[in-house]
Amino acid sequence: MRDIYVVTHPEATHHLEDRVGGWFDSELTPRGHEHARLVAQALHERIEVGPPAAVFTSDLRRTVQTAEPIGAALGVTPIRLQGLREKSYGEGGGMPDAWFRERFVPPPAEGERLEHDEGIAGAETKGAWVRRVYAAMDEVVADPSATTVIVTHGGSVSFVIAHWIGMPLDALSRVAFRVPSGSITHLHRDDYFHNHAVVSLGDTAHLRGR
Repeated sequence: MRDIYVVTHPEATHHLEDRVGGWFDSELTPRGHEHARLVAQALHERIEVGPPAAVFTSDLRRTVQTAEPIGAALGVTPIRLQGLREKSYGEGGGMPDAWFRERFVPPPAEGERLEHDEGIAGAETKGAWVRRVYAAMDEVVADPSATTVIVTHGGSVSFVIAHWIGMPLDALSRVAFRVPSGSITHLHRDDYFHNHAVVSLGDTAHLRGR
């Protein structure tokens, strides 16, 4: 049996400043820090006492700041994986959203989508992004811990989930799981059928009223 809890980082400074995130190394706002504490508390309550859980996190500041109270609550040191970062938007990272929208070329409805050039210099293609996240997930699932926490970003969470349910890379050109900031998604593998289930998606009950 295995349980994976996927956390999307809470509110960060680039959200309030209307800037592109990506690899731009923004940090949590005071509200984001409070929400990270509530995420850690919720996970501490959900995860049964037993062998230590493993915590993996993107190495960007806003996710590390989210993972630190989770690690403290569970008594483990988070492991940083660059592969869990958000999509790189190249020169667009940290730029005003209006600047980005003027230059961004959305993918076509049909045809090549994974390797589509979005018009932003230095940006990852979606194909490069998903291959990076899938490689990071290979490392995560190779860890023998029965309980794992993954701290990542609102875009990359789609590919964390897709990897868990076994979607092939070429199917990911159209995949998107929309979840709120500061949410917890619960993934589970049972001991009988060995199914990989999505138990809950983007749960924010722990943030209610905050």
